[in-house]
Amino acid sequence: MQRVLNFALIMLFGMMLVHTLVYLAFGAALIPFPFDYDQAEGFELNNAVLLASGRCPYCNNDVFPFYGSGYPPLFHILMVPFVKLFGPQFWYGRLMIFGATLVTALAIAWAVFRDSRHRMIATIAGLAFLSSNYVYHIGPLLRQHLLMVMFETLAVVIIASAFEPGIKTRRRLFVAFALLLCAGYTKQLAYTSCIAVSFWLFLRNPRAAIQYSLGLALAAGAIFALLMLVTDGHWWINIIAANQNPYRMDQFLGLLQQFLRLHGWLFALAIGMVVYEMYFDRLSVFSIWFVAAFINTSAAGKWGAGDSYFVTALAAICILSGIFLARSITSGRHLPGNYLSRFLKPTTGGKWLALSATILFLAYGISVFKLPTSGQFFAPIASALNIQPLPSWRYPLYDPAGWTVGYAVTGHLPSQDDYVRGWEIVDAIEQSDGLLLSEDAGFNLRSGREVIANAIHLKNLWENGLFDPTELIKRIRSHSFALVIIRAGLFPPPVMSAIHSDYQLDQIISMNGFDYQLWKPRTSASAGDE
Repeated sequence: MQRVLNFALIMLFGMMLVHTLVYLAFGAALIPFPFDYDQAEGFELNNAVLLASGRCPYCNNDVFPFYGSGYPPLFHILMVPFVKLFGPQFWYGRLMIFGATLVTALAIAWAVFRDSRHRMIATIAGLAFLSSNYVYHIGPLLRQHLLMVMFETLAVVIIASAFEPGIKTRRRLFVAFALLLCAGYTKQLAYTSCIAVSFWLFLRNPRAAIQYSLGLALAAGAIFALLMLVTDGHWWINIIAANQNPYRMDQFLGLLQQFLRLHGWLFALAIGMVVYEMYFDRLSVFSIWFVAAFINTSAAGKWGAGDSYFVTALAAICILSGIFLARSITSGRHLPGNYLSRFLKPTTGGKWLALSATILFLAYGISVFKLPTSGQFFAPIASALNIQPLPSWRYPLYDPAGWTVGYAVTGHLPSQDDYVRGWEIVDAIEQSDGLLLSEDAGFNLRSGREVIANAIHLKNLWENGLFDPTELIKRIRSHSFALVIIRAGLFPPPVMSAIHSDYQLDQIISMNGFDYQLWKPRTSASAGDE
């Protein structure tokens, strides 16, 4: 039995390593890509550009340049030194987030190792995080969500050992809550982790929980009040009010089913670890964090949300499932002597439990298999294995997860043609003389033009009755923009109507799977032809 278990663990390690190498290859291919790969990347970068020049990205969206952001500023502040050194570039923001996923994986591995002292299983647990389709799709993007997950995971892993003998408890608590503050000002969704950690701390030490939770609330509130003052109240409009999007139950249920189909094997082990702690041990901060984070995945049903909302729960699942597997192998359980616990002991059925847990990990490795089908390295492999993209997937990427509303349509390698087409769009911009209105801010930044309007943010504001498009429509009617670039029609409907009325389609350039429509001011002759 031990030989079978050892062989299964070696297979599992190899499988997780292959998944991680594919992820690293995707990151290496995407990070230097000089244009928007995902729609909001350019606007995240522009926030850093504005902060680097002393301007605020939380302003009155009704007036020129009609720009605002719906995300807190910490990620953008971290990019400011790079903006000053290198100018507006995508690579450092993507590299920062890509690095954050690696740090998260290391934190997961350390949490499992600290509990079990089993290096291989700790490594497997960390690699399991990087192997997820969800992390693969969004890990190398210039989007702040996975930086939030890194701060959350570090906070939970640090506080988990705060009360161990020989540990400076107060220092650990301070660092953990400081990281939670960082997570919250990276993205608002971190509030769940703050609640989970505070609740666990209250169970261990009510006085410390009150002190540090109150300190966190005061610090967060002081920053919030300062930002309200600096932005003349527009911080609230952009960060809170603009994110009150409609809820789609079908979107949440689709993502939930997909998440469980991909990660359900590890989810079952995490549930097993929670049950074990409830009946035979003390509830850990990891279990409470997992329950809170999984409940909060219901927020993925909001319009504009997606699979990234499951990644915090995934980090907790990887820790708990890793601990479950490690304890199954090392018999690191404390069980009462009764007929139920005998099955879990190594002298009876414990090895079978360890093998079963390993098989569940292997099933996870099979379910999350994905592979780019393009590029000099991956195309021959995909051809040799007869792997092709699914009929429903429009990119050169095999992803058995399929697609559901809210799932990131990313993961394919940028092609040489994407580079060529991107520079063609930049050339078209440079040939125009005047302002540029684009749904992808990267083209503005690449051509040295001011970023005007954040299309999807304006749409959110408009749908919540918080954006008056009168001034923007007036500028469109007067042909203030020499060129308008439309990718998916993300502007509010009145703005889109004005563009179609007063501009004419000049050309379409396909890049990265999207048709970029370049619109120029409609001439009187063309208006008469309509």
